[in-house]
Amino acid sequence: MVFYANFCMNTGDGPNDKGANRYHILHNVERSLRSLQSDHIDLYQIHRFDDTTPIEETLRALDDLVRSGKVRYIGASNFAAWQLARANTIAELRGWSPFVSVQNHYHMFERDQEREIIPYCNAHNVGLIPFFPLAGGFLTGKYKRGEGAPAGSRGENSPYVQKYMTDANYDKVEKMTAWAEERGYSMVDLAHAWLLAHPAVCSVISGATKVEQIQANAKGADWQLNEDELAAINEILG
Repeated sequence: MVFYANFCMNTGDGPNDKGANRYHILHNVERSLRSLQSDHIDLYQIHRFDDTTPIEETLRALDDLVRSGKVRYIGASNFAAWQLARANTIAELRGWSPFVSVQNHYHMFERDQEREIIPYCNAHNVGLIPFFPLAGGFLTGKYKRGEGAPAGSRGENSPYVQKYMTDANYDKVEKMTAWAEERGYSMVDLAHAWLLAHPAVCSVISGATKVEQIQANAKGADWQLNEDELAAINEILG
């Protein structure tokens, strides 16, 4: 079993109950270990860049955790390319553990990561872990043009999902769904397979509330898009 945890979120009202300072890091790793009932965390990620704490303080604390065996690898989340590059350059110069992964917002309709993050990851062997791979459910194909969001779905009240409900996006999803079904797959399979076709992507964070959803999400990993298939999808996406 792989144990994964994030830190940097607020855990109280005190000055050290938030951010990426040494006290907060060390306090939270102990709490995470107790929650996981484990003696180590395989991947420990900073949830966001903390501009109130020197990155050297953050990296040194994380390196100490790696050297102690409580953490095996460290990762970043919601980092810009320059933040990731600066942190890993400092780590290299100091002989500290670098960030081996970055967890950022990336899917078929959110492709800003292709400008700088993905080229950096490819060049420096850093894994990209996309979150919201299904655009909050819009890329499942369950949202139909003109029908509104299904009862009980996230799209009922989520501005995040609703922003994708445009005619142009419905056109793309309908074309991609038909394309996938012709090959015996679903839109969910395609959304995951498209992400995993990028060499920098090492894993995908996909939410689920049912066992069937976990199984459906995992199926996408079995579909390895070839260059022609990837080109066909990218043509639809524009």
